[in-house]
This record gives sequence, C-alpha cells and structure tokens, in this order.
Amino acid sequence: MVMGRTLIRLAVGAAVLLLLVAAPLAAEAQPAAKVFHVAWLSASSTFPEAVNAFRHGLQEFRWVEGRNILIVYRHAEGQLERLPEMAAELVRMKVDVILATSPAPLAAARKATQTIPIVMVFGPDPVEAGLIVGLARPGGNITGLTSLSADLSPKQLELLNEMVPGLSRVAVLWNPTNPWHASGVKRLEVAARALRVRLQIVGVRKPDELDAAFVAMARERADAILSLPDGLTFAHRVRLAALAAKHRLPTMNGLIEYTEAGGLASYWPNSTEMFRRAAGYVHRILSGSRPGDLPIEQPTKFEFVINLKTARALGLTMPSSPLLRADRVIE
Repeated sequence: MVMGRTLIRLAVGAAVLLLLVAAPLAAEAQPAAKVFHVAWLSASSTFPEAVNAFRHGLQEFRWVEGRNILIVYRHAEGQLERLPEMAAELVRMKVDVILATSPAPLAAARKATQTIPIVMVFGPDPVEAGLIVGLARPGGNITGLTSLSADLSPKQLELLNEMVPGLSRVAVLWNPTNPWHASGVKRLEVAARALRVRLQIVGVRKPDELDAAFVAMARERADAILSLPDGLTFAHRVRLAALAAKHRLPTMNGLIEYTEAGGLASYWPNSTEMFRRAAGYVHRILSGSRPGDLPIEQPTKFEFVINLKTARALGLTMPSSPLLRADRVIE
C-alpha cells in the first residue's frame, strides 16, 4: 500500500515537472500578436487635437498605440511637393492603412498605391475627382469621410458677405497645386455673380509667395479674403492672420484653427469629430472589411466661428445676424 502511494506521488511529480518544462516551450511557440501599422500622411504639421481625437477613436475599439497598433507619422509641413515621395516611402514600408488627412495627401497616396487601403478625412467630392465609383460603394482602395470642400466655398462667401458691410471685391487665396482648389474656385465664381461680388484670384504655391500675394490684394483694393483651406496656409496660418491684420483685411477660412490663429471667421465640419470617426474606418479595415465596401461619410453639421477680437482690431462693425448664427465667438 505504501509502495502504491509512493508510485502515485512520483507520477504526479513527474507530470508537474513536465508541465513546468513544457509551459515555456509552449509560450515560445505562440506567435506574437500582430502590431498593425497605420500611416498618418499630412500636408502640414499635425495639431494635437486631431491626433488625440484619432487615438481616442481607436481606443474605443481597443486599439492601443504601442500594443497592437503603431501610427507612423509623415508631415510635409506645407511643402506639397514632398508628399509623393512620402507616400512612396509608406508603400515601401508596407503599412496596413494610410490615413490621408486632406486632399493633397490623398492624391499622393492614391498615385502611390492601388492596393493598400486609404482612409481620407478631409477629402474632396471623391466621385467628382474620379477617385471612387460611388459614395455608397466606393470600390477600389479608398474610403473615409468627405468634407465637401469645394461645396462649402459658396457658403463661406455668403457668410463673408454678411459679415463685411458693403463688400464688393474679395480676394480668393488658393493653391494651384491643390487637387480640389480649381473646383472650389469655379463654384465661387458662380456664387460671386449671384451676390454681385467681384473676385480676385490669387495663387500661392510656396510660403515665400505670401507677402507678394497680399501686396497684390492691396493694390487691387480687395475688401476681404476668402482663403481656401490648404496644407501650405494651414502650416503658416499665424503668418496668414498677421498679414491680413497688417493690410486690414477680414479673412474667411475653412478649419477653425485658422480663426483661432487670428483670422476673422471660419466655416467647416468639426475637425476633431472627423478624425474620431476616421478611426472607425481604420478599425473596420483592420478587422477585415474591404475599403471599397465601406460607404463614404458626408458631414451633417458645420461650425461657424467668429473671432470678435480680430473684428475689433480691424475696426469692423459686424451686423448682429452673423453673431447670432455663430456656433462659437472668440472674444
């Protein structure tokens, strides 16, 4: 009987020893969890609110940077000519998804790859641009959100006309190399005729052309500026506001960051919400969805922001109607 108990103890001990030896080997045999690489391709420097919104959006789906996902950042700092090589580099890195934050990065990414999924954030009308076959079912490797960039330009002109009494001549600051700007200018020309406002189209491709652009505006006696959103002007938005103040020109912009930098007003979808929702597209793609099957999302809410401090500095007496309609007034 004692011999039997001894044999049992020896057998149990051997089994435990085998488990202890096998456990590390089994752990070593387990493949490491994949870390997905998401590329952030931007025409300008990235503002923290956008990055935080995107990260928080990912965290809602249990994607944690450094654990199961890694974000690779590439910023052109307003130098759009750098974007094609940046996009090509990301393709060589074989990233899993490219987040194209505006039209210029989108164009560069689309040219660099037709296989890696691309999620756009502030895209132009992608059907009009020939990027996809339809909003409901894009096809190809592009999906995400459109900001209706070109379509917003007439509304921005309308609001500018309400804010600046006696407005008769508006300088339109655009970048001829931006993929959607030509479409925005065409829409503005139609809207200007309806409002009986004359337009002065001023192109800027590089930062060192900004000073000359403002001299041209002053020479033509512009009453105000409508600046089409662009990576170049976004990167130099503080300088843009300073030049506008120097020449005493009210400025209507797109993204709210222009207005926070000192521009008079902006009208645009909520930026942080757009980046948060873009994270949902990245999640679905990393979970197995094909980008071509994910419908393009269009914004439903737009923010009209006025910088009243800038208005006072310009000596602009603004009618009450725009102030009442504003979603936010910066004092």
